[in-house]
Amino acid sequence: MGGAPYDISKIKKNNHTIVWSWYNGSENGNALADVLIGKVNPSGKLPFTFPAELKDSPAHALDAYPGENLQETYKEGILVGYRWFDTKKIEPLYCFGYGLSYTDYQYSGLQTPKKAYKRGENILATIKIKNTGKYAGKETVQLYISKVGSAVERPEKELKAFKKVLVAPGATAVVSMNIPVTDLAYYDVKAGKWVVEPGKYKLMAGTSSRGIRETAEITVN
Repeated sequence: MGGAPYDISKIKKNNHTIVWSWYNGSENGNALADVLIGKVNPSGKLPFTFPAELKDSPAHALDAYPGENLQETYKEGILVGYRWFDTKKIEPLYCFGYGLSYTDYQYSGLQTPKKAYKRGENILATIKIKNTGKYAGKETVQLYISKVGSAVERPEKELKAFKKVLVAPGATAVVSMNIPVTDLAYYDVKAGKWVVEPGKYKLMAGTSSRGIRETAEITVN
């Protein structure tokens, strides 16, 4: 039980199953029991990264923490959280968006209705999610986007949309997500404004930041 990442490497090494239960209040015992006996199919996803070692975290890797004289400089810039680990190719203990279930899901057919967009439009991405197991479950589909050949420093990928969907055993759900083209913008410090850089963008759908299952490509004019 916990509310923030900490070192559970020894627990992971010595156990084949880990249930992260957060702080679930007075009904925590009943809720946990329902998960353990299979009355409820767990479907949670991690909202942060578990580092394999503390030194892998950006604040420690950049020697920004604990600072000096009660002063700390945030040196990671835009590479916060999973953006740091993915961009720097650092293998975490558990990645952002990670979470298991009593069933499995198969991703297929990530697509957009058109391949070229312009500012002011919305990108509609659809993907098929099939429950290949024996139990009904909820899957949180995560859509990340990356600028191919960016003119400025950007994370390897950024989460731009996600949707949780209930899928029956053997059934297939079609998940749709809308991303405004303006959400692809970066802040140009010199110009003092948000800029949507034209060019190719890679769309990546998956179960976590490291569990990418399907990719597609679009162009912004």
